[in-house]
Amino acid sequence: MKAIQVGLLGIGTVGSGVFNVLKRNQQEIQRRAGRGIQIAMVADLDTARAKAAVGDGVEVVSDARAVIANPNIDIVIELIGGYGIAKTLVMEAIAAGKHVVTANKALLAVHGTEIFAAAQAKGVVVAFEAAVAGGIPIIKALREGLTANRIQWLAGIINGTTNFILSEMRDKGLDFAVVLKEAQRLGYAEADPTFDIEGVDAAHKVTLMSAIAFGIPVQFDKAHVEGITKLGAADIKYAEQLGYRIKLLGITKRTDKGIELRVHPSLIPAKRLLANVEGAMNAVVVQADAVGTTLYYGKGAGSEPTASAVIADLVDITRLHTADPTHRVPHLAFQPDAMSDLPVLPMEQVVTSYYLRLRVADQAGVLAKVTGILADGGISIDAVLQREADEVGGEGSTQTDVIILTHDCVEAQMNIALAQMQALPTVLAPITRIRKEELA
Repeated sequence: MKAIQVGLLGIGTVGSGVFNVLKRNQQEIQRRAGRGIQIAMVADLDTARAKAAVGDGVEVVSDARAVIANPNIDIVIELIGGYGIAKTLVMEAIAAGKHVVTANKALLAVHGTEIFAAAQAKGVVVAFEAAVAGGIPIIKALREGLTANRIQWLAGIINGTTNFILSEMRDKGLDFAVVLKEAQRLGYAEADPTFDIEGVDAAHKVTLMSAIAFGIPVQFDKAHVEGITKLGAADIKYAEQLGYRIKLLGITKRTDKGIELRVHPSLIPAKRLLANVEGAMNAVVVQADAVGTTLYYGKGAGSEPTASAVIADLVDITRLHTADPTHRVPHLAFQPDAMSDLPVLPMEQVVTSYYLRLRVADQAGVLAKVTGILADGGISIDAVLQREADEVGGEGSTQTDVIILTHDCVEAQMNIALAQMQALPTVLAPITRIRKEELA
């Protein structure tokens, strides 16, 4: 049988990985897919680089539309990234009856509903395993492996840059800005790291996982997104003393009122497996009714780990290329006419517990006022840690840190209490609030 013909848009780090792994493991892949998979065309603005990467036997062009227009191309791999031309090209590929494989989590998190609807109408597949957690097959696990389950929640470390930074801050006791510069020097962080450190990249990924886990449309605009830029070395140290570690988590939960969809730094008990994921590694924990808790761990980025996921999608499409479109696995796991209208909850309605750090005047009665405000707001306290003033500000200091762990409460209640505490004249700096997730 003739090899299925693939067109590759963009041959940077991931694209070259796809080409190399496909070439290196072609016999093994063909045994699994049932026929060969061949990259026949590559489009890249830097044609000289592209030709050097793929060698002879592959047509290299500078115009991506030439790939889409080629009637011999069955599958288009989009590795350009971003929301702009990538969306245009994906929609044109679908309109031309091509299957699409993409690693573009930003595109799908923002425009996925439109893209999946177009693919459904045209009877083609848009596959995106590589869009979330690199080489970890979490999309396939959620869409297929856990089909029998009612998924209750999932939580993931799904951005390697921020996890590397937090691991370094904990290990070396350094502040965020210092570690960010080191991460950039080592290549873990981009020159402009905004999407990573502000939590946007993680929010794109958890938006896609939430849609698949709960059968809801992709709704990135409703996600609550916080990054790690305001975390200090002190918070990581205090969390450790209390038996916790701080990680940037993407969290989505099913509740009686709707779906939680949020990204923010979280305290996790140090004994949890997720708390011990270090460096640039990724991990996702899924809690479901039948199987219980499952953990997916591995490299979340890089040339060949991401290529592994892209090629897995190529194999899936190759197997199903001639199948009736109605018999394929739906893009978001649930049949398109059976999607849920459960609302995504605003952050004010989320119930969780908290770590609070207050820099206060070292004088009598301060703690009583703070705990009184929490009590009046119906917020119960789990633990209190008060540092010696000398420890915080040096000998003779008149300031100290008070750290409070709370039990669960509604975020709106905490917002009111925080405003009241911040207004106290004895609270000398902005209060640090970090949510706490037991993940039990």
